[in-house]
Amino acid sequence: MNKILVVDDDPHIRELISFALEKANYTVTLAKDGRQALDCFTQSPAELIVLDINMAEMDGLECCREIRKISEVPILFLSSRDEEIDRILGLEIGGDDYVTKPFSPRELIARIKAILKRSNPVQHPLVNRSDSENIFTYGLLLVDIAQHIVSWDKKAVSLTAIEFAMVLHLIKQPKRVYSREQIMNASYQDNIHVSDRTIDSHIRHIRQKFIAVSCQSIIETQHGVGYKLSACQ
Repeated sequence: MNKILVVDDDPHIRELISFALEKANYTVTLAKDGRQALDCFTQSPAELIVLDINMAEMDGLECCREIRKISEVPILFLSSRDEEIDRILGLEIGGDDYVTKPFSPRELIARIKAILKRSNPVQHPLVNRSDSENIFTYGLLLVDIAQHIVSWDKKAVSLTAIEFAMVLHLIKQPKRVYSREQIMNASYQDNIHVSDRTIDSHIRHIRQKFIAVSCQSIIETQHGVGYKLSACQ
């Protein structure tokens, strides 16, 4: 069973989410604020975090920033205001998805399942596999869909679920230039719409992670059009 950390300062919401998750056969850990969430996660890491934004003792955004210093665990934000969405999902924050309050427990579970399905943690940079239709390569870049692995020159690159979806979309036709809208539609499920600024933020974050493994140019900007994989391989 996947372990989910639920963080919210409203005990009723924690109880509601916990009941829905346990009914769906997830193991649940609860925290009442960001500071307690950090302690819980450090002591016993979860496979996904449901994180409220507006909390008095270390809010969700600050908690996410601290978690991102040590982990790429998927984070689903709970937000009471729609206008926060772009800020939440920007790569500076590092969120993978969001649900706005009030929410349907069924929708929350569906989004959690979708994130976990595409967010298995990277364990090995390369794995020999026979089902090559699940593996895409472009120069030194490798994307393995089945094992959720991305590597550059045999070095693992740890991406969030949204970042993985973006790189996968680009590598399927590496010489094609994709608009921001096309990248958004391929990377976000359930007709979620985000701004161009959010897409740019995710791309910038992907670039930073590849620079860390000595890939200086993984995604190329086509000004006025969109993005493509870099020909510098």
